[in-house]
Amino acid sequence: MKKKNYIFKFFEIVGRPFYFLLSGIFIALIFTLYIIGHTVTKAVKLITKIEIKKNKKYLILCLLLSLVFVFYYLILKDLPSPKKLTSRNIELSTKIYDRNGILLYTIYKDKNRTPVKLSQVPKHVQLATLAAEDAEFYMHPGFSIRGMLRAITKNLKEGKLEGGSTITQQLVKNALLSSEKTFIRKARELILSVGVELTYEKDQILEMYLNEVNYGGTVYGIEEAARHYFGKNVENLTLSESAMLAGLPKSPTKFSPFGGNPDLAFARQREVLYLMKVNKFITEEEENKAINQRLSFIANKQNILAPHFVMYIKEKLVDMYGEEMVLTGGLSVTTSLDLNIQLLAEEAVKEEIDKLKNLNVGNGAVVILNPKTFEILAMVGSKDYFDIQNGGNVNVTVRPRQPGSSIKVINYAQALSGNYTLATIVDDTPITYIIKGQPPYSPKNYDNTYRGKMTVRQALAQSRNIPAVRILASYGVSEMIDLGQKMGITTWNDRSRFGLSLTLGGGETKLLDLASVYAVIANYGKGKQIKDILEVKNNNGKILYSKNNFEENGEQVIDPRVSYLLIDVLKDNIARSPAFGANSMLVIPNHPEVAVKTGTSNNLKDNLTIGFSQDFVVAVWVGNNNGSPMARIASGITGAAPIWNRIMKSLLFDKESVEWPTPQGLVYKECFSRKEWFLEEKQLSCPKIIEPAATDILIE
Repeated sequence: MKKKNYIFKFFEIVGRPFYFLLSGIFIALIFTLYIIGHTVTKAVKLITKIEIKKNKKYLILCLLLSLVFVFYYLILKDLPSPKKLTSRNIELSTKIYDRNGILLYTIYKDKNRTPVKLSQVPKHVQLATLAAEDAEFYMHPGFSIRGMLRAITKNLKEGKLEGGSTITQQLVKNALLSSEKTFIRKARELILSVGVELTYEKDQILEMYLNEVNYGGTVYGIEEAARHYFGKNVENLTLSESAMLAGLPKSPTKFSPFGGNPDLAFARQREVLYLMKVNKFITEEEENKAINQRLSFIANKQNILAPHFVMYIKEKLVDMYGEEMVLTGGLSVTTSLDLNIQLLAEEAVKEEIDKLKNLNVGNGAVVILNPKTFEILAMVGSKDYFDIQNGGNVNVTVRPRQPGSSIKVINYAQALSGNYTLATIVDDTPITYIIKGQPPYSPKNYDNTYRGKMTVRQALAQSRNIPAVRILASYGVSEMIDLGQKMGITTWNDRSRFGLSLTLGGGETKLLDLASVYAVIANYGKGKQIKDILEVKNNNGKILYSKNNFEENGEQVIDPRVSYLLIDVLKDNIARSPAFGANSMLVIPNHPEVAVKTGTSNNLKDNLTIGFSQDFVVAVWVGNNNGSPMARIASGITGAAPIWNRIMKSLLFDKESVEWPTPQGLVYKECFSRKEWFLEEKQLSCPKIIEPAATDILIE
């Protein structure tokens, strides 16, 4: 590698004053506008007093001296020496707590760093770092005009203050300056970078950077990163591993292979390899070979509780305050999580999934909400966060998956808000929909049978597919999408993708979104934003964020009476018994008030059970991260339901059964052989209820 090119030698010859002047001229122009008025006023008064108005040279001299003074005071005063690169400010750890003050995770408790000489770092590790962060490192004098122009263009477009920072500038920022994003800090960074380039050789600067930079959490320096992620020393890193590590400093949280979305880590790795090829550091053959190499990470055994939730919170904090503040700002974060409930859910998922191995069920996830506040009480993203090789760190609760019939509640909420009642008769008979430009659509029931005419109550309770599609077709897919988004669905943005199968689970959703949908029902139709952070304080105890400042009564998404009708059906064990049996896993002993719904995707890749009381919404998913189907028996009430049943029974173990209050405006009216609930304005003559013939217990 070249140590200095001719341009750099020229800069070195002209010396430090030239650098200061070149760097400072940008900043001086910025501050001139708001200080010029004040400076000129004082200068005019002085000139008037000594009667030298006509002395233009003196006026110009005064202005220049004023600008020099301002530049010195704002930029150069107290500027640290480049030789102080080894001395750093004390960096404080960020702590994440559960709602009861129990420490879940500490970010940056200590800086794990093992310094290495540049000679110990393989050439491909150095080149990967240069490609990812500063390909022109050995060509510039500490700053890159091209990079600065790119940053200015991006800043103007996005309204942010980001710098086209070189490796030297990043080293200066991390070791000598604060991480605040201001023009003054950027100017100081620029000047110090030039000073560092005059003080140290290029290889020395790169060595200091590789030992200084953060690779995620408490991991500092390339040597510690190699040990933390791959269990080896830096000199043993492969090209593929080097590219993975080189991609981390840009955003260690976002691109971490141990984070909630490891796909981003591999996408970043491929980007680094591409940049290495573009800069002729490697060949296309080497690039392809590195991309195809399987990486073996070591177990990420950290001192961490509720790991999926903690990483979910960490990403939110980075979005709120930036990576640097989260990693070094000493934040104190109180979350909504209840660790006791979390541990209960984690144990249930692990033990019950282990029982389903022979059914090709490899993973499970759980979200538990308080339906009154929409606070997350537990989040289990998979059965084992530390099983990296099998994607255990993937947080399935925030990944789009097919919800199966669990999504039908949105369809029925819209229908009952319109012309339908629970006593309305619908047909469970074959039907084919001919839609222009699409193949004919003939919905099927899960058991491939038909039950003829049945009430809306029976159709929902027994989760019959054809009646659900008939109902949706009567009012339109767009209205279901509108209501779903109001109830918390965030994944239905491209409406052109969805048709009548949406009510059967044809539109991917997140488990966290589904928990919100059911919380709306349990909260008598009021929807709120999911809450996960209750309070954030800085290291001085000042409150930066409090959920109390954002308390909301909630938006009345659906009529509270309609919510009650849905609750009444979902807790009706008699109505669902023809499909699930009278003593299924959907029954919580001594708690008949618990409402519940199951769902299974057509290809058996996803199975869900979501149920609620007045205090808890428990949403459970089982399946496989890679999308492989489960065995047929692992569906309906045999997959997610046992986990749901175990958790709900534990949550309600010492609680009395509490009936759901009946909202005003409902009428309980007899319809021939049984009574049914009606909205006051819909109490028409009751249609005859056709009870289905007795059948065997069916699997949804």
